[in-house]
Amino acid sequence: MKLMRRNLLFAAVASVAVGLSGTAWAQAFPTKPITLIVPFAAGGPTDVVARTVAVSMSKSLGQTIIVENKLGAGGTIAANYVAKATPDGYTILIHHNGMATAPALYRKLPFNPLTDFEYIGQVLDVPMTLLARKDLPPNNLAELTAYVKANAKTINLANAGLGAVSHLCGMLFQRALGVELTTVPFQGTAPALNALLGGQIDYVCDQTVGVVPSIQAKAIHGLVVAVPARLSVIPDVPTSIEQGLPEFQAVGWNALFAPKGTPKDIVDRLNTAGRAALNDDNAKKRLLELAVELPPESQTNPAGLREFVSNEIEKWVPVIKKSGVVGQ
Repeated sequence: MKLMRRNLLFAAVASVAVGLSGTAWAQAFPTKPITLIVPFAAGGPTDVVARTVAVSMSKSLGQTIIVENKLGAGGTIAANYVAKATPDGYTILIHHNGMATAPALYRKLPFNPLTDFEYIGQVLDVPMTLLARKDLPPNNLAELTAYVKANAKTINLANAGLGAVSHLCGMLFQRALGVELTTVPFQGTAPALNALLGGQIDYVCDQTVGVVPSIQAKAIHGLVVAVPARLSVIPDVPTSIEQGLPEFQAVGWNALFAPKGTPKDIVDRLNTAGRAALNDDNAKKRLLELAVELPPESQTNPAGLREFVSNEIEKWVPVIKKSGVVGQ
């Protein structure tokens, strides 16, 4: 009986010690630099957002956040890497709409977006724009519609690769006009924009983050912003709604994720830092210049983001299936 009591006492003490150790670990987090994995090329919209947010989050966390680009397969390589990482908060992911479209785009997805991650929170919304090389004749959406339908077989529409926001935006645009264009995938948004600037491609649908300076300089032609209201930094670019194409509405979103099993206290700490980043004056100024918008408050917490991504998956599945586009 004494031995049994001694064993029970030892077990209780050990349990308390483990609990206290876990709490202390979470309270101390972070004690070393954090790696933020970006699924797309350096200089692209997601990368620009990641680096801006990382600087502000570092201030709140008291540790450096190292941004690492892991390219390929529409973001699935990076997402899978983070899903398999040690769940200690030191490897996290920033991803966009591709997290919600991957289940419909890839036959053999090595992770489940809804079950293999801890959701930290959404950080930003990025309006989409339809852009043309500057020497193309259409000056507005009505002229563009007529031009595209008359020249559909010869027009090309670039994107940043399968599953990229530019790819999804391009699909919505074609669906809204009822046309099929030749699509040209690039390894990231920056190479696609460079091809547009160089006149090698006709159109691209891209996030404002990477294109506002080129539109302002009139190096490319901004035809449409696919959001309800005009953007203050590019006020001359009309919306799709005012040009009679309300079906063409597209916003890129960015959110933070951690590997499944990351302790809740650490997820909460990262969420707090992410929210603080949105209120950092330097970050707000920089992002305002790129026409980036703050997300709904309901989506900046783990539960709200999870519900949002679940709804996004349901939204995009029919669009993607109808397009017939499927990855490996």
